[in-house]
Amino acid sequence: MTLLDWLIVLILNGGVVAYGFYLARGTSTSQEWFLGNRSLIWWAVGLSMFATNIDNADIVSLTGTSFKEGFHIIGVHTLGSFTGGILAAFFLVPAMVRAGHYTNAEYLEARFGISTRVLSAIIQIQYRTSMLGLMIWSVYLLLTKFLGLDSNMAWLFITGLVILAAIYTSWGGLKAVVFTDAIQGVVMFIGMAAIFTAVWKAAGGWSEVKAALEAAGLQENGQPVSDLAHMGKYRGDDGTTSPWLVLLGWIIIGGGYWTVNHTQTMRLLGARSLWDMKMAALFGVTISIPIMVGCSSIGIIGRSLFPDFSPPDALYPHLADLYLGVGFKGLVVAGIVAAAISTFDSMGSSLSAVFTRDVYARLIVRDREDAHYVKVTRWATLAILAIGFAYIPFISGKDTMLKAFLTLIPVFVTPLFTIYLLGIFSKAHPRAGVCGILTGALYGVVALYDREIADVDWLASWFTNRWVALCWSLAFTLIGALAATLIWGKYQQEEKEAAFAKTEAGWLERSRKALTPLPEHRFADGIPPLLRPGPIAAILVAATAICLFVWFW
Repeated sequence: MTLLDWLIVLILNGGVVAYGFYLARGTSTSQEWFLGNRSLIWWAVGLSMFATNIDNADIVSLTGTSFKEGFHIIGVHTLGSFTGGILAAFFLVPAMVRAGHYTNAEYLEARFGISTRVLSAIIQIQYRTSMLGLMIWSVYLLLTKFLGLDSNMAWLFITGLVILAAIYTSWGGLKAVVFTDAIQGVVMFIGMAAIFTAVWKAAGGWSEVKAALEAAGLQENGQPVSDLAHMGKYRGDDGTTSPWLVLLGWIIIGGGYWTVNHTQTMRLLGARSLWDMKMAALFGVTISIPIMVGCSSIGIIGRSLFPDFSPPDALYPHLADLYLGVGFKGLVVAGIVAAAISTFDSMGSSLSAVFTRDVYARLIVRDREDAHYVKVTRWATLAILAIGFAYIPFISGKDTMLKAFLTLIPVFVTPLFTIYLLGIFSKAHPRAGVCGILTGALYGVVALYDREIADVDWLASWFTNRWVALCWSLAFTLIGALAATLIWGKYQQEEKEAAFAKTEAGWLERSRKALTPLPEHRFADGIPPLLRPGPIAAILVAATAICLFVWFW
């Protein structure tokens, strides 16, 4: 890194952070902090969702995972993301808006009761802070493997990034986060374009990459290395898993990310209309695809250039160091730093909102003035970001960062995702929420124990391996929820809404009642036919599926 490179990093990222401090001025009420006064336009929300969706851990880990396992990972960032984005923006969040909810866990109490709400809040905080740990570790790899910083300097730099993100996020809330994320998303695009172009040229184009992969022989599982370039030829760690099961697993993960994760639903709740909300989700998913495919392609290209490279998660910084010239290194580092900051601020704001509304105000201090809860949320932002460091020992011990993440998802996240679906699309009894989560989580713990600790002989791989576990987790959650509904009967909407209105008293109830209804759209004469979200979503999903199965399968 030259002085010019460091100046590029400082100017691009320093300018965005300064803008975040500027936007944070004047934020004082909970509605401003949590929802941005419901004034956010679709393109800003979409760019923010994109910047949050693609964090620095994704950029580094996608390259490492595709190097080791191939293109199958793009399933989660294509069909998986569209599935989750559409479920969230077209079904879940509109239901939350109509009821005046601020968080998705708050919705779960109205539908399934207080226990499900608190479980959801705890699961979200655990799930997303573990991802925060992945991001911290990926920045560490970048600083040490690419920039050559020693360990102490790297951790000092990372701590500084977290502190800066925490300050303007805790001060300004959602509006400051969304607009800084939007700018950081543009920086990420520029950085990805720079490294992809450089690596592509170094490899001599796709035909040369394919020839190198074909000449590389066999993988550790006995399959040809050339199979890495095809989604449909990946068959799991053991070489026996169906690629369709892998794709289904990625769709479940993508669906869970966009619905369980309040980091994304919080942005949708800040949209100025239901139309803006739907368009934001479609825009955010669509513009994420090129970067995700680009990262995965870099991993495949890297396998053709350095077939024995290790560890895989260090490949991205290695390629950047090897092939980027003066100035371009600064753009790539600026893009990764932008990705880190955008996700630090997003997680800090969303998880502190979950803690304040779904734990603190619901169970601990129920009826104080609005300013008290804004203050608590600001301090919670700092604490949430600090928790991410606790996961570093676990993450650093895995082959790839993504494998560390996938290890944890079937335990609690997939059961919670299943409960959200049941809440939207079924009349499952309110007690089905807790029963479903507990049965799904019980299976998840057993499968995790078998995969990571004991390797129990009588637990066959078809029951516990990382791909089938996602489907079994969903199935066991459904079984628990169905059993509860058979025992206690179907959901009675009027009775449950009355019970929720009675139990959620104090500041939570006042803040909900203060919200004005969200309009369907902002057009004077109705939504123009070419701008209707439903047909646009159908076209995007169909086009993505065609590209996936024609070009990558």
